[in-house]
Amino acid sequence: MHPLFRLLLILLSALPLVAQSAPASRPNILFIMSDDHASHAISAYGSRINRTPHIDRLAREGMLFRNCFVVNSICSPSRAAILTGKYSHKNGVPAFNRFDGSQPHVARYLRDAGYQTALIGKWHLGSEPTAFDHWIVLPGQGAYHNPVLLDSSGRRNFQGYVSDVITDLAVEFLTRRDAGKPFFMMVHHKAPHRPWEPSARHASLYEDVEIPEPETLRDDYATRTDAARQARMTIADDLTRRDLKLAPPRGLSGPDLQRWLNATPKEVIAKVNGTEQVLSGESLRKWKYQRYIKDYLRCVASVDDSVGRLLEQLDRLGLSHNTLVVYTSDQGFFLGDHGWYDKRFMYEESLRMPFLVRWPQTINAGSTQNSMALNVDFAPTFMEIAGLVVPGDIQGRSLLPLLKGRTPQSWRKEMYYRYYHDPGDHNTRAHYGLRTETHKLIHFWKLDQWECYDLRQDPKELRNLAGLPEHRKLVDRLKVRLAQAKKAVDDRDEYAHELPAAGVAGQSFPKAPTR
Repeated sequence: MHPLFRLLLILLSALPLVAQSAPASRPNILFIMSDDHASHAISAYGSRINRTPHIDRLAREGMLFRNCFVVNSICSPSRAAILTGKYSHKNGVPAFNRFDGSQPHVARYLRDAGYQTALIGKWHLGSEPTAFDHWIVLPGQGAYHNPVLLDSSGRRNFQGYVSDVITDLAVEFLTRRDAGKPFFMMVHHKAPHRPWEPSARHASLYEDVEIPEPETLRDDYATRTDAARQARMTIADDLTRRDLKLAPPRGLSGPDLQRWLNATPKEVIAKVNGTEQVLSGESLRKWKYQRYIKDYLRCVASVDDSVGRLLEQLDRLGLSHNTLVVYTSDQGFFLGDHGWYDKRFMYEESLRMPFLVRWPQTINAGSTQNSMALNVDFAPTFMEIAGLVVPGDIQGRSLLPLLKGRTPQSWRKEMYYRYYHDPGDHNTRAHYGLRTETHKLIHFWKLDQWECYDLRQDPKELRNLAGLPEHRKLVDRLKVRLAQAKKAVDDRDEYAHELPAAGVAGQSFPKAPTR
């Protein structure tokens, strides 16, 4: 072969490699999000009640954020904030409103910049996903067992457990992706959202273990506003027979069966120490907590397994070094804290999100970050990592400096929170507030009642300082800062956006043919 011809072949064969290597220099982004996974049910965060070895791997090999917070602690609003980088009053989803997919959001920005985009799992925003090259999502909340998922061509039926199905689909995307483009994939789990139905392989996990109770399980809400007492999400009084997986009497069906399942039992016959006992009062509360928390943690175990499988697939495909991996939840959750399950309130267990990031190119393994991060920061972070200029109307701030281990002098030291849905589910009263590095101020505006906590002296938020004469100056200063924070995010109308006007995110978008 002539030397010049051989040289020409070498050059031509190199061209596709050049074309593929250029976009690959930008990192892939794998965003894994569970639903209602409290950070204090992750062993990397010091959990006393379970182990999460695969999620912990991200902490060992990446960075753990100790102070990541949600700006509106409920599923749909958090998802909209994550997509848009904007607060609820700006993105149109303060409660269960249908998400307007025509507005700019992170997947659209990244796809326009040459990323292949994918969304797999829980969507819960009512409208059809936009700007994702590949998407397949649960309708509404979806089912734990043998789930139906929707894609652009219709409804697809799957056999198996939902966390496994979502993981299978994500692994398939990684295998078949366009290798000539960097990818941005959002993997959204249903677990561990209510009704806490574990997989068969985790059904007996913790069976012979007594899970430690939280210190505040028997909180009496003394010194708190009426909001805490009015909420309907207590372990003792509000978990239903359906939540507790109690078997109905024979012969019940139809509306009678549903009424029985949706009622809260005041008495239960259950085995305790090998003998059947009639439980009520305090013994029933203890039994309900164990029943609830074990099913919750069994669902968490399925998510942890999924993280392990996805990390293994990245390793297998040689993608780990150039892929930023995030694990988070759409908000925190009460695990019996203050006697509650669910979220919504601005108290720490609900406000705080797990946020772990691995990116070997940039992040020092085993590092921690104490600076304050918010879920509105996720979108601008991904955009800056992809080399994009973050638009001025995005309200979050890129976390890239924090990932590199440095905190700018101008970094936030306080955050603004607002929950709208009043009375809504669980009768959680609407409120907004300010969290600083040391204090928290909450205004339940419809009740016109205030709460204030010193988070250094009272991390469990049991002693409300608002209304105490000796703390009047502190509360007044915080009220001024709260007004400034509210103005800074352009939240102008105290009563605006309380409830959806039409169309809720809990409904699926129009049905397509089954296939």
